[in-house]
Amino acid sequence: MRKKRVLLFSEGFGTGHTGAAYALAEGIKLLSPDVQCRVMELGTFLNPTVAPWVLSAYRKTVSRQPKLVGMMYKTQYNKPLSRLTKMALHRVFYSHAMQVIEQLKPDLIICTHPLPAAVISRLKRMGLNVPLYTVITDYDAHASWVNSEVDRYLVSTTRVKSILTGRGIAAELITVTGIPVHPKFWERYNKSQLRKEMGLADIPTVLVMGGGWGLMFGKEVMRSLTARMNEVQLIFCMGSNDKAVAKMHADPLLNHPNVRILGYSSEINKLMDASDLLITKPGGMTCTEGQAKGIPMLFYSAIPGQEEKNCQYFVEVGLAEKLDSEVVNKWLTLLLREYAGQAEPRTRRISPERHQPHHCAATVLGLMGKPAGGPLEPWTARQQARSDEAVYVTP
Repeated sequence: MRKKRVLLFSEGFGTGHTGAAYALAEGIKLLSPDVQCRVMELGTFLNPTVAPWVLSAYRKTVSRQPKLVGMMYKTQYNKPLSRLTKMALHRVFYSHAMQVIEQLKPDLIICTHPLPAAVISRLKRMGLNVPLYTVITDYDAHASWVNSEVDRYLVSTTRVKSILTGRGIAAELITVTGIPVHPKFWERYNKSQLRKEMGLADIPTVLVMGGGWGLMFGKEVMRSLTARMNEVQLIFCMGSNDKAVAKMHADPLLNHPNVRILGYSSEINKLMDASDLLITKPGGMTCTEGQAKGIPMLFYSAIPGQEEKNCQYFVEVGLAEKLDSEVVNKWLTLLLREYAGQAEPRTRRISPERHQPHHCAATVLGLMGKPAGGPLEPWTARQQARSDEAVYVTP
């Protein structure tokens, strides 16, 4: 009997969309090893000459003109991609998409970015007979995600579901699954043991993430952080921004035993467990990974549009605050008091079932008629044993 095949399409606009695709693929394979998954950044695969130029232009625009990105997001917020746009995308970037699908013969196609979702929707309208799921990778739902040919939407929250029903999508086609995160984020490690293994001091620790492109915040917040370096450990994870890493290594101020400067790391899951506080941009994937780990978050430099909505959601539910020097000082003071035994230590929160990190993968398997096996039951039992834990994020 042929194994079930799941084909996941994304695009490289930021790192979260493709990260969600790989996370879902790994989750599916862990829970049901007999399901075959393949992830592709479809436009880059089909047009490796032009696509990198487009992605580079997008990156520069986000870095240098974020207000322009926000204006475009808001002015187009209620406008789905037109048929003309879909046709143009197909001809420029995706002209051989059908050949890829015919060759790989998937039983299910999942898109984690609006562009491939629009193109596959167009192919379904032209006769493609493969179920199409769309995973919305933020805590908002721009109209560009909406296509009438999508068989099911997998969304982060009930609020996003409400936005989609307001756009005319039938409620039964929308499932609240949370955003998928890699199985590495499904487990939690012992903090003290992790720090010992990673060569970190067992003191209050702040993880500062620059996002996949290493974007950072202003000097005032940096001064607030570095003013406590003798008491607090700082881990800077700068993604693919090699220039920023080199500049930080060359800064005498950061030449301190309690400062660790990293570029890209494949151990963000462990770094989150080893840390007491996360400072980051509010990208959908990073927020969800932080939620899975139960670590309190401080957000900076939200890109106008979807990141603003992500920030708004996590602040409203009490899992994060907006970053400024006053908030940094408040949190560092709290952590120092906790470690000195002068304040009751906070425990990390267990998310409700629909936001459990395995839920999206398990839902997809259930919809495919493949109930999750593998480590799901013992993993769920371990989580349930700690279900009475709670976190008080705002000090």
